[in-house]
Amino acid sequence: MQKPNKNLPVTVTTVHRISTTLRVFQQKLNATRRFWWSIETAEELLASLREEFKALKNEKAAARIEELKVENAALRQQVEAARSKLIALEVQNGKPQIAVPGGVDTTPAVAVKVEAKQEAAAKPAKQADEAKPPKEKKPKKEKPAADSKPGAAVEEPPIDVGRLDMRVGKIVEVSRHPDADSLYLEKIDCGEPAPRTVISGLVKFVPIEEMKDRYCVVLCNLKPAKMRGILSEAMVMCASTPEKVEILAPPEGSVPGDLVHVEGYPRVPDAVMNPKKKIFETVAPDLRTNGELVACYKDSTFVVPGKGPVKAQSLKNVNVK
Repeated sequence: MQKPNKNLPVTVTTVHRISTTLRVFQQKLNATRRFWWSIETAEELLASLREEFKALKNEKAAARIEELKVENAALRQQVEAARSKLIALEVQNGKPQIAVPGGVDTTPAVAVKVEAKQEAAAKPAKQADEAKPPKEKKPKKEKPAADSKPGAAVEEPPIDVGRLDMRVGKIVEVSRHPDADSLYLEKIDCGEPAPRTVISGLVKFVPIEEMKDRYCVVLCNLKPAKMRGILSEAMVMCASTPEKVEILAPPEGSVPGDLVHVEGYPRVPDAVMNPKKKIFETVAPDLRTNGELVACYKDSTFVVPGKGPVKAQSLKNVNVK
């Protein structure tokens, strides 16, 4: 049997396949070339547009500058005209004109007219002044003495117990201070629209059941101060020793708001005592109970007028604070 010859010529089919492949390749190559050409054309067009925009912008700016120059020239003329009118009006009303040092007078005609009108206006005024009789000098009024002035300083009263604002109060609420085991937090009715918040260090000395609804003497014009984060607005007056403390008791029949007086000392309390003046610190050493349990300042007793003295329960001859 005869073997096939490998060197036989290429068939028509093979040639056709190769031709088709080459044609497809050529088409793709042409498409690629067109694509890159489109990109280059677009870039050139964009650059051209940028140049045109820049030229238009510069042209617009130049035109606007010219417009502004024309407007400025017109405004300058208007200002000069207004200035001339203003000078003329001032001259008519006799107002003198003052030349600006180093300035250049751009309106010499106006300046000459100004000087002439100033002289003309000055002459009648000068003649009128000369014709007036001399004015008589009025005698100077004497200033009133400093003491007679309505706002003159009033002499401050002496520092004594009369400067303390002590009133009868009633403890309407009481509880332990939330942040201090030794302190009571009280609401005390002092005869005012709202009860005062008062903090007292009485937990170790007075049981809480003896605090509620109790009548006491309250010092009301201390400067309010915070105690463990809560503002205390007054102080409960007590007779005290290191071992025992008793709340001072007002007399029977007292009501919240009754004023506590000290015999022999006029009651002139400060609205709020200035801590810098140390009024309470000066008075406190002379506040004591006597041998009859009555609270005193020196030898004078605490009283609610018409109702009786203020007393401690059992502590005699001890400090009051």
